[in-house]
Amino acid sequence: MQPLSGPGMPVGDNRTQPQGQTVPAKTGAELPLTPVQRTTLEKLIVKLMALMPVKSAEIWASLRHELSLPHGAEITSQQFPQAESLLQGKLTQAQDSHASRQLMVQLTELLPQGNNRQAVSDFIRQNFGHTVLSQLTHPQLQQVLDLIQTRQMNIPQPQQTPVTDRPLLPAEHNSLQQLVTRLSAATGEAPVKVWQTLFTLVGVKVGEPIPAKHFQVLSQFLQVKASLSQQTTAPTLTTLLSVLKQPASTHEIHQLTEYADNRFSATLSTPLNQAQISDLIGVLFSQRVDRSPRADETDDVFTTVSRTDPQPIMNPLIAMLPPSMQAIGGKPLLFIAFVVVAILLWIVF
Repeated sequence: MQPLSGPGMPVGDNRTQPQGQTVPAKTGAELPLTPVQRTTLEKLIVKLMALMPVKSAEIWASLRHELSLPHGAEITSQQFPQAESLLQGKLTQAQDSHASRQLMVQLTELLPQGNNRQAVSDFIRQNFGHTVLSQLTHPQLQQVLDLIQTRQMNIPQPQQTPVTDRPLLPAEHNSLQQLVTRLSAATGEAPVKVWQTLFTLVGVKVGEPIPAKHFQVLSQFLQVKASLSQQTTAPTLTTLLSVLKQPASTHEIHQLTEYADNRFSATLSTPLNQAQISDLIGVLFSQRVDRSPRADETDDVFTTVSRTDPQPIMNPLIAMLPPSMQAIGGKPLLFIAFVVVAILLWIVF
């Protein structure tokens, strides 16, 4: 049977529009994104995904919601500038957040070194009115990091306590023992050998009591060696100076720099091996041990009792003179001449 045909049946898709009517063209607001526009948005989304734990579909859905599009509607070519601006804003925020996290990681590594934690806490409280780093903006975090790395931040000296010639107290000995154990675990060096190094440093025979006046220096010595042992890169003289709990004085920096140059031909930034950095640590702390105050020297530092220079005991004969003439008694020749003249006058008259 052949298919029906006739003047009343449509042939294929050759339907004609009624005369005088045309198909309305899509306006700019209805045109879909061009390939170039879609590629631009997709590149921004890829960058966002690299910085944030989100999926592409979630970003597209969030973008449509912010553009107030109905469910299932596609972004049009006319909405491209607004969509690009929204994605660029999200990307800028994500980049700032990522950069701030990187700064926080660097600061977290520097805070345990020396008195950096106290210095940073004081600085952000005085300058930014905050007490924790997480409250700071990215530029503020960058400023804090730059000040620490360039050693321009005012780092307070560790509090000092009066020292005496007494031996270490049990608590002080236990504190050193903990530091020795920690250093031994980090470096693999036997605790006995670490203790021998401490005895040698303070000039005491092994087994003899260590004077308490060396406690702070020995504690800082062990802390510095432990901090440097955790470095993932080769340490430098600058690294050594940055981990000191008691910052090096200008004189100490000059001496260490000169010693490193003469012995190792090294500058502040020259990578050093473990033997070289240990040598520099020993030089620095040997000098500090030599400068440890004695018990009889601490009174002037830790007390406010004023002392006067001892005065010679006045001769009783001088004390019998009138006050206006007692000054002559302090000069023996003048006093003798005065006595001789007085005797002669007494004899004559």
